Amino acid sequence: MRRLLLLRHAKTEHDAPSGQDQDRRLDERGHRDAAEIGGWIARHPPLPNLALVSPAVRTTQTFEIVREALKGAGPAPKVDFVPELYGADPAQLLTAIRMASVTDPKQLMLIGHNPGMHELALALTLTGSGDEAAKRALADNLPTSGLAVFDFAIDDWNEVSFRRGKLVLFVSPKLLKQASRG
Repeated sequence: MRRLLLLRHAKTEHDAPSGQDQDRRLDERGHRDAAEIGGWIARHPPLPNLALVSPAVRTTQTFEIVREALKGAGPAPKVDFVPELYGADPAQLLTAIRMASVTDPKQLMLIGHNPGMHELALALTLTGSGDEAAKRALADNLPTSGLAVFDFAIDDWNEVSFRRGKLVLFVSPKLLKQASRG
């Protein structure tokens, strides 16, 4: 069994001072949302053993905030900054996931960008399996700080493929706020 956590970076400023998209930073809400999702991950083990992170400023900041929130909940995940994750489509993201077979973490977290992350989440979902409410919530969008968790009945990350993942849950800061009110 392998668990994959797909996390989209947190909310960002509209434009970076440099004018470069990769330099966009988290805004105030992004900092809060990343901490909230990190805290949620810390309270819902198993924790990721390895994080593959796009080197863009917003994904790096998201990872740092999540890693801080995980302190005390277990060992900190190892991190690899993977340039190919920036602007990646689902096939490129799948290739990066399969590369994790080298170190073979049981729980892998990927922090990246839309539209690729949302498209990957939809492509991984095995029809007729998983949490129906989570699938409905994920159908329209993987919002900033959105987290989709998949289980794969496999022994090696090389075996991950489209339509083989069971969507265990989908959570976002907005859904967490709605749940706390209800």
